[in-house]
Amino acid sequence: MDTYNVLLIGSGGREHSIAWKLAQSERLGKLYTAPGNPGTAQYGTNVSIDPLKFEEVESFVTDNKIELVVVGPEAPLVAGIADYLSDKNIPVFGPKASAALLEGSKEFAKDFMMKYEIPTADYAVFGSEEFDDALKFIQLKDSYPIVLKADGLAGGKGVFICDNEEEAQKRLNKLKHDKSLSEAADRLVVEEFMEGEEASVFVISDGHTSHVIHNAQDHKRIGEGDTGLNTGGMGAYCPAPVLTDEILEEVREKIINPTIAGMQLEESAYSGILYLGLMITDDGPKVVEYNCRFGDPECQVILPPLENDLLDLFLATTQQRLDEKSIHINNDHYCCVVLSSEGYPVEYEKGKEITGIDEVDEGIFVFHAGTTQKDGKLLSNGGRVLNVVGSGNTLQQAIDKTYKNIDHVQFENRYYRKDIGHKGLRRP
Repeated sequence: MDTYNVLLIGSGGREHSIAWKLAQSERLGKLYTAPGNPGTAQYGTNVSIDPLKFEEVESFVTDNKIELVVVGPEAPLVAGIADYLSDKNIPVFGPKASAALLEGSKEFAKDFMMKYEIPTADYAVFGSEEFDDALKFIQLKDSYPIVLKADGLAGGKGVFICDNEEEAQKRLNKLKHDKSLSEAADRLVVEEFMEGEEASVFVISDGHTSHVIHNAQDHKRIGEGDTGLNTGGMGAYCPAPVLTDEILEEVREKIINPTIAGMQLEESAYSGILYLGLMITDDGPKVVEYNCRFGDPECQVILPPLENDLLDLFLATTQQRLDEKSIHINNDHYCCVVLSSEGYPVEYEKGKEITGIDEVDEGIFVFHAGTTQKDGKLLSNGGRVLNVVGSGNTLQQAIDKTYKNIDHVQFENRYYRKDIGHKGLRRP
């Protein structure tokens, strides 16, 4: 059997879970992760390469006989890493820049959905010099809540749900003047608020054939009961009971198929992971957002039940052989709780010693996100620090196992939500 040397791009919990899954493949030769974290180092070698410096990536790939590059985060994909490496005849798992625009520009995504009659919320778009016009538009609408979205990448922190005009004015000012958001908010999408329950569906596509891998429900808000600021994600569970077989079939017919076909017609065939952020409304499923990669922390709950060889799926995708494959998942439930640094997603401290990971029960996964190793100690090094994942025959079992094991993993100023998965428990 041929083996393949792989370079995995990224450094978060998503990449740790991908590295863990790739390491199970008999087809894996050497695994490198750039830049990686102490978790990915368990399965290969971390390398100090900036993923946005494509020439550095190319040199490393050539020097180390890499046969597949797997891109975890969105920023390199939107910046065109798949285009650059493909032009050098280096196979890449991930969409090219023109396809990654589905995440890279909310304006592009909304216009695309309107063109191909994919269900989504009504919207209007304003330039950065037109924020006063945006406020006038909101005042004329006089319908709250209203949703404000920075057009570009903002790490999950560029979306605001405003309950009144005063809050809309406040958030518009933040989008305009906050240096961390101003570039992403060069253009602004004002969107109607959709009532319903959110869930995510993950699709793998080679540009022609597509398969649903699994579904999950994320918890974006920092506070329990879905309150407070948006984050990159505070936890997830799968499967999401709101996505019944009937709704999943509707998602396939009205969203997945038109999206894949529409991207072909746009001459931007979509190859890689397509994340569908959905709102399940009384009128059926509607698209909240597209992402051009696995979600984080959803990836940490959808890869453990996947029975396929992940490397085999990635290779089939890059070789446009996905029609030869089918997806197999087990019937267990999974729950992931993110352990974060207190103060995230605004200001927080780093460098807190982490203990107790080796004390968790067998079958519990602890995926690293914002961690670093120094002087033999594991330290916190980000807002989202660790992901604790448990499983069970029922969602309640998965939740109970996860929270029981959180008690083992300790660091100063640790914060986590205590209600991950509770929405799923309210459904049969």
